[in-house]
Amino acid sequence: MSASVRAYIGLGSNLENPIQQVKTALTNLENLAETQLIAQSRLYASPPMGPPDQPDYINAVAAIDTSLSPELLLDELQRIERRQGRVRKGERWGPRTVDLDLLLYGCELIESKRLTVPHAGIHERAFVLYPLREIAADDLVIPGRGSLGELISACPRDGLQRLDEVL
Repeated sequence: MSASVRAYIGLGSNLENPIQQVKTALTNLENLAETQLIAQSRLYASPPMGPPDQPDYINAVAAIDTSLSPELLLDELQRIERRQGRVRKGERWGPRTVDLDLLLYGCELIESKRLTVPHAGIHERAFVLYPLREIAADDLVIPGRGSLGELISACPRDGLQRLDEVL
């Protein structure tokens, strides 16, 4: 593998056995070309952000080292989502079999039609910050937002619950 970048991926599911969906997505991440799965958080349960008439989510965060470009990595993440039955209906924050978000790509700031990194909202979402803290240091810098430790100290759990199950 050529020069690699540490990236963080947010995983979420609230349909069709969400715990298994997240585990399957982690296996798929582990099998990506030019990518090595470095760490994964425990699973967390969180209330939905979007329409309230949907099941709670199961969330996790994974750290990978990859030599894929951010755009190629996004393509691969979307391929995994499709393979696991994700259908994009245009409904924002609606229920889904699996959602894979590129949260951070090294210390890069990326703003394109297809991709925003750091992921929008990362700094205020408990279901991202708390699992991320399990696998990254408090001094991890979220470009343009501050350190992980600072962000967590300002972010209430909002119903987030860590599950005892270890992946």
